[in-house]
Amino acid sequence: MRVFTIGSAPARGMLAALTALALGTWAHPTVAADAPSELNLFAWSEYIPTSVIEGFEKESGIKVNYEEYASNEEMLAKLVSGASKYDLLQPSEYTVEALIKEDRLQPLDKSKLPNLKNVEAWYTTQAHDSGLKYSVPYMSGTVGIVVNKEKVKEPVTGYDDVFKDAHKGRIVVLDDAVEIVTWAMATQGKGPAQVNSENVAATRPVLERWLPLVKVYDSDSPKTALLNGDVDIGIVWSGEGAILVNEAPEKFQYILPKEGAHMFIDSLAIPKDAPHPEAAHAFIDYLLRPEVSRKISEEFPYTNPNVGARKLLSDKERNNEASYPKGSPRLEIFRDMGPTAVEIDELFTDVKAKSAS
Repeated sequence: MRVFTIGSAPARGMLAALTALALGTWAHPTVAADAPSELNLFAWSEYIPTSVIEGFEKESGIKVNYEEYASNEEMLAKLVSGASKYDLLQPSEYTVEALIKEDRLQPLDKSKLPNLKNVEAWYTTQAHDSGLKYSVPYMSGTVGIVVNKEKVKEPVTGYDDVFKDAHKGRIVVLDDAVEIVTWAMATQGKGPAQVNSENVAATRPVLERWLPLVKVYDSDSPKTALLNGDVDIGIVWSGEGAILVNEAPEKFQYILPKEGAHMFIDSLAIPKDAPHPEAAHAFIDYLLRPEVSRKISEEFPYTNPNVGARKLLSDKERNNEASYPKGSPRLEIFRDMGPTAVEIDELFTDVKAKSAS
């Protein structure tokens, strides 16, 4: 599943204690004459181009108040606290599922979303929100390996090829407990659907071997260390990988791990108590216009769920395998992990601290 620098990848946090504890406690946008004049948007940092927001404001007359967060759990904490009333959120797939379970989202009024027809049919069948009753896909992507081919000469196909003694001090990874623990599970033949206490605990020896090799933990802009030459190999968000490949295709390669890769879906959803749901629907429909969605892809080259927007992309954009994987790679979508998210966070935090000492 955002903090960006030059389109950098999302700082995708896990739900951890917030899921287990906090949640458990609690075409043309047509705006009517009496519609609200503002939209309170709570979304990943710098994930929606300024030009897109300005275009909506100019056309609709609705002022967008853009408040940012850096992780799903940060968003959930603010939402649960009730400190502010938001009209539109941008949660990742497993967060959408958790919010639906806790009755925190209102059903979409699809009569106000004529451009929903532009979303690829595949996205309407996913288990976290089958039929898109509560959410609309914004961008999706994968988590994969980036290799500096000038420095790393041996073949790289999976996670264990990254975490080798030969790469010690030359590795960048996401600073994300759920991601790293599920990578370790993948090397043991288990996918995200098999997250449970026993399988999570079994990853400790793998993490104890991997984490001392890591030089940089960065969920905000993992591409930076690769561009600067501080590291030679890493596991990053696909949008970050796409930028690296675009800037230096002769130097960087993006590889989906043979053991399986996480495919995330970042969506738009309206809180149940949103004060301006009409404005939220209008903004969602505006973003679903192909020409508008195409602008998002220009700045943030993830996988665009909008079929109409994809048709507007250049051949170079469509052929970037970080943005649009070729073949039939093994991709898995996270589900709500409930209380086990706490165990994942505790395990990762413990091993990471010990590996740094």
